[in-house]
Amino acid sequence: MRDLNTLPALNIALVQTHLAWHDRQANLAHFQALLDQAQGADLIILPEMFTTGFTMDSVEQAEAENGPAAQWLLAQAARLQAVITGSVIVRAADGSHRNRLLWARPDGELLHYDKRHLFRMAGEHEHFSPGERQVTFELKGWRVRPLICYDLRFPVWSRDAQDTDLLLYTANWPGARRLHWNRLLPARAIENLCYVAAVNRVGTDGKGLAYTGDSQVLDFQGESLFNAGEADGVFKVTLDAVELAAYRTRFPAWRDADDFNIQ
Repeated sequence: MRDLNTLPALNIALVQTHLAWHDRQANLAHFQALLDQAQGADLIILPEMFTTGFTMDSVEQAEAENGPAAQWLLAQAARLQAVITGSVIVRAADGSHRNRLLWARPDGELLHYDKRHLFRMAGEHEHFSPGERQVTFELKGWRVRPLICYDLRFPVWSRDAQDTDLLLYTANWPGARRLHWNRLLPARAIENLCYVAAVNRVGTDGKGLAYTGDSQVLDFQGESLFNAGEADGVFKVTLDAVELAAYRTRFPAWRDADDFNIQ
């Protein structure tokens, strides 16, 4: 195990807001205006499909792997000296369409995670290709594992098999299933003995679906550190690695975890 006591605090900013339907330029301009409020954060988290809203028009709305959203994220990351992340619709090099979380670093490196579990009730599996692998990103020594929306329902995929310090979920999770969102997030924190940060959107999308937010941060016991409710804005939370280390020492359930491989 790494010595978490040596890690600095991690400052994160959650951006919970409405999205313009199928209007990349309007959304980028809107987020540009908000991001100054995230100054000082190490990690800034945007919602799922933050340039379009949660749409199945994958062909029409896709952009290239290093398209406008990717370039915008890299520019903002450099300007704010922070990692900025959120998912967009990408046309991959192999021609497939992906719901892809982009992880833009201030040094110009762009990493990604492709959504594994596609929401069949909306037909997402018919318009997108699933991701094939888990990924973990490092930030200031913290190990951060990104996941996207529907992934939250699948504990095996969310399971901490890689010594994760922070599980990160970016989402367009409708208000109709608000209860599930608010119950599953603490479960993921408790079972993985790690922090959880989750960013949802608010407002109504182009299909008339309402989103009620509840972007939030939970500690390793599933206790709420912050919940935005239905507010529109930028919200900052600081995570303490020393507290995480102390809890894992007091309650080392990770020692009894099952070994498994994901196919």
